[in-house]
Amino acid sequence: MHSTVLRRCALFESLSAEQVEKVAEIAIGRDVAEGQPIFREGSTGDEMFVIVAGTVRISKEIPGAGEEALTLLGPGSYFGEMAAIDDAPRSADAVAHTACGLLAIRREDLDRIMFLDKDLAYAVLWAFVRTLSSRLRDTTEKLRSFFTLAGLSGGS
Repeated sequence: MHSTVLRRCALFESLSAEQVEKVAEIAIGRDVAEGQPIFREGSTGDEMFVIVAGTVRISKEIPGAGEEALTLLGPGSYFGEMAAIDDAPRSADAVAHTACGLLAIRREDLDRIMFLDKDLAYAVLWAFVRTLSSRLRDTTEKLRSFFTLAGLSGGS
């Protein structure tokens, strides 16, 4: 069952069936009730998540303004992947917008299977790079729009 969900996840779409099965073996199913936090900004993380069912809200607390929703993610989406790469604190909150079924993948377990299968490591790491690049482009565009709307463009 886990392998079927992982095959629909963009992070794992370039993996062979055998490689997806290796990832599925380390994935841990989790149910989260609506409104429950999955993790909080600033907390230490050592796992990433793939959404099986439901919706997850990724948001940040903006001082003086409250919560700013960054995105809503649905089945097949993944989040928290930076915790699979580094030891830095979580950069945003993740909350179950609706009741959710998740697959949790711990960094230690992912590191172990990538160490044993270099082709798997190559595919997963390139997928991480593509994800981070895409999210950086989105953030840059949002900042550009914000500065343009605020009349703070860098032109002379």
